[in-house]
Amino acid sequence: MVLVMVPGLGFLYSGLARRKSALSMIWVCMGSFAVITFQWYFWGYSLAFSASGTSGFIGDLHHFGLQNTLGVPSPGSPLIPELLYSFYQMQFCAVTAAIIMGATAERGRVIPAMVFTFFWATLVYCPIACWAWNINGWGFKYGVLDYAGGGPVEIGSGMSALAYSLVLGRRQEKMLLNFRPHNVSLITLGTVLLWFGWLGFNGGSSFGANLRATMACWNSNLTAMFAAASWVILDWRLAKKWSMVAYCSGVISGLVAATPASGFITPFGSVVLGVVTGVVCNFATKIKFWIRIDDSLDVFAEHGVAGMLGLLFNGLFGANYVIGLDGVNTGIVNGGWLNRNWKQLYIQLAYVVACTAYSFVMSLIIALVINYIPGLKLRASEQAELLGMDDDQIGEFAYDYVEVRRDYLAWTPAKQEPLAEEHTISGGDRHGIPEHSEMISQPTRTDGVTPAGSDERGDLDEKVENKQD
Repeated sequence: MVLVMVPGLGFLYSGLARRKSALSMIWVCMGSFAVITFQWYFWGYSLAFSASGTSGFIGDLHHFGLQNTLGVPSPGSPLIPELLYSFYQMQFCAVTAAIIMGATAERGRVIPAMVFTFFWATLVYCPIACWAWNINGWGFKYGVLDYAGGGPVEIGSGMSALAYSLVLGRRQEKMLLNFRPHNVSLITLGTVLLWFGWLGFNGGSSFGANLRATMACWNSNLTAMFAAASWVILDWRLAKKWSMVAYCSGVISGLVAATPASGFITPFGSVVLGVVTGVVCNFATKIKFWIRIDDSLDVFAEHGVAGMLGLLFNGLFGANYVIGLDGVNTGIVNGGWLNRNWKQLYIQLAYVVACTAYSFVMSLIIALVINYIPGLKLRASEQAELLGMDDDQIGEFAYDYVEVRRDYLAWTPAKQEPLAEEHTISGGDRHGIPEHSEMISQPTRTDGVTPAGSDERGDLDEKVENKQD
């Protein structure tokens, strides 16, 4: 169930992007899964969950290459063998990496993003996962309540995507003209696949077919539905329309908030969490304009902020009777304020601050280093951005009609003999937005400023003509 979340993210991001970059969003999500599968097998699982690593920050290489990983009881539950547990946790890391790939939308090169994914998983995800879920992790010993990954998955992805977007830089301003999601049906399909997978993500984190798994699924749905309703109503007040994109955004932010909380809090707490998440995350989408970081698909607002809220709600609405429903943790783990455990809130807050600061700073360092390596510049060229990432990076297209260089007669019934001369469409007129045509048609000066009023064609047009020849 969790595995289907990766293509779900691909479809979601594909629908949110322009059609000329739609396929590249699916590619980076699926490509990141391949990278994480290798990384997790190579040393990722060992660095995150090795019980012999006692630093409290990161594990050791006791399980390098899945050595010593077979039928012994897992760190998550004595009822689950470690080999199964390692495979399940690999999918968590893969989903987190795919979430971050939303930061590459419409301007990021795919291979540097894959290199980033490997080092990010090693230096960001594995340490934070160790903090929360390794029996020697400082967060685990401190008493942090993080059910299914508010720290490593949600805050980790949200802050890392923000750092990656900062290094990539803003999209060209004229590229943002007339911008809107190109396929709401794909957005809805991606959301439904994510929703289905999330029930395995949250329900499965109780490691058994027990009442706690059922409670986690109930809480996930409650939080998602109330967050969706809150988001839709807030958007209706502006546009007086019942937006499907708003519904999907609310559902996802609600499921994110439920990730750290669904196995700890009560159903009523989930209702409150859903309403708060829908409102806060809706307004959090405006933060990127204040800080001038082009988080193009709102990964920070919907994952980072929602993950913080879910973790903090554990300190308020965490209940020991919910925790004990799995039949394993009965009486072992205390709840939050509902159980008069007043200190739990500041424990959760300290964990949120640590995850937020570490994931952003470390991801920023990794992205900056990779960006300065020859051949691994994270951002595509200005001309590539105008053409679209599908054309520049993939060479294939999500929709046949995007490739307008293809001969018109190849996909239209012929009514007469074809013309002898070759059909050409200038690069500037390719996507039908006049402002883009002006940008692509004007030569760029060496100082990066495009002179106004120029009628000369740029280098891109020459490349397009040469390609057609």
